[in-house]
Amino acid sequence: MNENFAAVFYLVAAVCFIVALKGLSSPRSARLGNVIGAAGALVAVLVVFAAERPDRLVFILLAIAIGGAIGAVAAQRVAMTAMPQMVALFNGVGGAAGALVALLELAEGAGGGLAYLAVTAFTILIGSITFSGSVLTFAKLQEIVTGRPMIFPGMRWVAMVTVAGALATGIWVAVDGAMLGAVLLAVLTLGVGLLLVLPVGGADVPIVISLLNAFSGVTVAASGYVLSNTLLIVAGTLVGASGTLLTKMMADAMGRSLVNIMFGAFAGGSTLGATTESDRPVRSAGPQDIAIQLGYARKVIVTPGYGLAVAQAQHTLRDLADELERRGIEVVYAIHPVAGRMPGHMNVLLAEADVPYEKLKEMTAVNPEFRTADVALVVGANDVVNPAAHTTPGSPIYGMPILDAENASSIVFLKRSMRPGFAGIENELLFDPKTTLLFGDAKDSLGKLVAAVKGL
Repeated sequence: MNENFAAVFYLVAAVCFIVALKGLSSPRSARLGNVIGAAGALVAVLVVFAAERPDRLVFILLAIAIGGAIGAVAAQRVAMTAMPQMVALFNGVGGAAGALVALLELAEGAGGGLAYLAVTAFTILIGSITFSGSVLTFAKLQEIVTGRPMIFPGMRWVAMVTVAGALATGIWVAVDGAMLGAVLLAVLTLGVGLLLVLPVGGADVPIVISLLNAFSGVTVAASGYVLSNTLLIVAGTLVGASGTLLTKMMADAMGRSLVNIMFGAFAGGSTLGATTESDRPVRSAGPQDIAIQLGYARKVIVTPGYGLAVAQAQHTLRDLADELERRGIEVVYAIHPVAGRMPGHMNVLLAEADVPYEKLKEMTAVNPEFRTADVALVVGANDVVNPAAHTTPGSPIYGMPILDAENASSIVFLKRSMRPGFAGIENELLFDPKTTLLFGDAKDSLGKLVAAVKGL
């Protein structure tokens, strides 16, 4: 295949990526967008084989087969609650691949010139940060290490020295192209990635995932320059730009700056996470009593959270909503931008249960409706409905926009225990006279509610 044909097919693949990104912007077209994006990736891979005619073809095909098998099995078996961990690993793999490509190209003496070496150094830097930061994020989400911010004495100075050393080493690589410098740069920036994520805890993790996703895109774009591959530059730029915009949107949804989110723990401002349970008295009830509240309401606003994903209760929740709608009750879902453990977690979870997209309402649209709701049904959420965001200066979530569930005529909480959310603070809404708690596993509780509503 000559260069002209290769360029045409690369252009087709790039257009596929752009169309796929547009498709992914809506749940209605997300499935088609995924298919188009996958088709573009397949075209790109086939063009590489046809145009470049790589050496060691058997080993390359073997690696593709092994990686494809692992990916297929993981995609089939991963639970929805583990999806954030998988996204974190994907980010890390993308960063590691870019850094390794840059190291290998430098070792083989490809290219040359200050601009080329500077981009190579940058690829190693950002790719290594993405890899180590993503692995630590995975470990936090998987509870291999604590989800609380991890800070040690003098950490700020260690971070400053490590960053300064990485920048100095990066300049050395850009000027001299020294392989030793490149390896040292990789080691130092692996440390930077760890130091970047260590102080982050609790509800800030979804923002870090989004930021590292943007980093992985930037790594791919930079490695595209190193390899003189325009398609990689286009694809990486798309991922980097969309990840950056999403990070900004999520930071705004938290009501805090990205700097505060990433480094607030140094000043005590990060969401901390906790394990202690409150012993303050609350009002609780059984499924029959709560079914009466729901069954005779006119409007119910469901607020889902991470607990819904943990219990894998989305289908049972849909059954409850269907039963309420058969009784003429209006049911909508209030979606907070950072509910769950990754961007769009609740949207994906509810789409899995075929909840109609028009029933999912974003925070700004649904908040005025809480005043007209008879019941706010909170399933597995905590921090995103905590009034402390409005009323408690100094709270880790103070200033964060929340869902105004407190404005509903009554609030029903489905909770496993009184354990705080990721922010590690009590939710005063649990102690509101309008609030009733139903304790237990969300899936089991929702199943009992479905049966009780049917029996009314």
